[in-house]
Amino acid sequence: MSREKSIIIAARTISMMFTPFYLPLVGLIVLFTFSYLSLLPAGYRFMVLSLVYLFTILMPTFLIRLYRNYHGWTLFELSHKRRRLVPYLISICSYLLCIQVLNALNIFHFVSSIVFAALMVQIVCAIINVWWKISTHTAAIGGVAGALLVFAEIFAFDPTCWLCLTLVVAGMLGSARMFLRQHTLSQVCVGFLVGLIIGGVSIFYFAID
Repeated sequence: MSREKSIIIAARTISMMFTPFYLPLVGLIVLFTFSYLSLLPAGYRFMVLSLVYLFTILMPTFLIRLYRNYHGWTLFELSHKRRRLVPYLISICSYLLCIQVLNALNIFHFVSSIVFAALMVQIVCAIINVWWKISTHTAAIGGVAGALLVFAEIFAFDPTCWLCLTLVVAGMLGSARMFLRQHTLSQVCVGFLVGLIIGGVSIFYFAID
């Protein structure tokens, strides 16, 4: 196997591992690890994580794949700016449904705040995408960084290790998206900044609401 082919496989693997839909799930894992919510019964935490996985990962991934297969597009063809609108709408609707379900079940406020932050990142990226293609992959990992900073302030824990890990993943992910020719450097960097700001502000707004 040639070196270039190996790098392409690695870049695709990284893109698949850190799909934008994992933002709420990663945020919840951090919340259940460092906050008072870690005292909740394991069964309850598993139920919440399962619900979030169902509505923010499984459902949009399945529906977007159906949409792509219906048109006979490859992942690369689906990434064209004009073709990204429907996937954005699918993910936004899935996240809205998730928030409704969590509220109906009276799940803790901070849990909904993470899904809300991810939803706002998706909405802002969708709006920007009308004029300019932005990286939702790096926006998602930027949202994780923003959530870490806000939760670290709220719950008074040291986020250094997690934040460093997040930045390393962001660098790997941004490089992978550029190597696959899905995004330019500016699209990757702006995506991260959008996620960092919108994710952090959204969770802070929910926290003081």
